[in-house]
Amino acid sequence: MPKMKTNRAAAKRFKRTGTGKFMRARANKSHILTKKSPQRKRRLRQGTAVDAINVRALEHMLPYL
Repeated sequence: MPKMKTNRAAAKRFKRTGTGKFMRARANKSHILTKKSPQRKRRLRQGTAVDAINVRALEHMLPYL
């Protein structure tokens, strides 16, 4: 069976934790930051886990991650 290709766009956006969860960055942190509170901007720095509904698709896109 041939090697599976990794989806490079997904590989740049998602990381896998030690326990096997996929982590992603939060949205709304790139521009128009003046109206957002400092507390909100701090919360947006942290990543968050990918929803369970999307995990199967990510496992197909990232077979070796």
